[in-house]
Amino acid sequence: MTPATAGLILASASPRRQELLARLGLPFTVVVARVTEDEAPDADPRRLVAHNAALKAAWVAARFPAATVLGADTNICINGHVLNKPTDAADARAMLWRLSGRTHTVHTGLALRRGRDGLALDVVVDSAVRFRALDQTTIEAYLSKVYTLDKAGGYAIQEHPDLIIAGYEGSLTNIVGLPLSETKQILTRAGLAPDFSPSGTSL
Repeated sequence: MTPATAGLILASASPRRQELLARLGLPFTVVVARVTEDEAPDADPRRLVAHNAALKAAWVAARFPAATVLGADTNICINGHVLNKPTDAADARAMLWRLSGRTHTVHTGLALRRGRDGLALDVVVDSAVRFRALDQTTIEAYLSKVYTLDKAGGYAIQEHPDLIIAGYEGSLTNIVGLPLSETKQILTRAGLAPDFSPSGTSL
């Protein structure tokens, strides 16, 4: 299957999103959108993920109009400040300190685009994550075990959560980067038929 003939294209390089989307049982290909994402730390976080997801999906859909294109973007927000991917280990360390002992919100924007009929569907999903109170030893242990530079907020809930996570509310797959229930819903609305129920899915 090639992107030009694919029923579904994922406009994301994220291996986590690719793994999650595969659970829905639909064949898809991956085309990474060559766009510049908006990462303004003082922007409205829900508008930010919606904008970036749509930007990715539209870029790919313009090049493969026969396909249905899914774009996604995730950030986290704490006290009105958006945290994206850390620039280096020091930045990741600072993010973990900032999240320590507090609750933050994870936002994921989903955008579905299809050039041949002008389909455009958009969803933003929110979840809450509570961090344990961290100390220097725990932070260094976490950074030694998890590659954090490609993860919003400098952490991954599915990797060594016992070190940093106290709990969460909402969709776990949303926190990872692709909320499966909502993804299934918009794909179904677009005429695709995922053969999988994501309810209760563990990671």
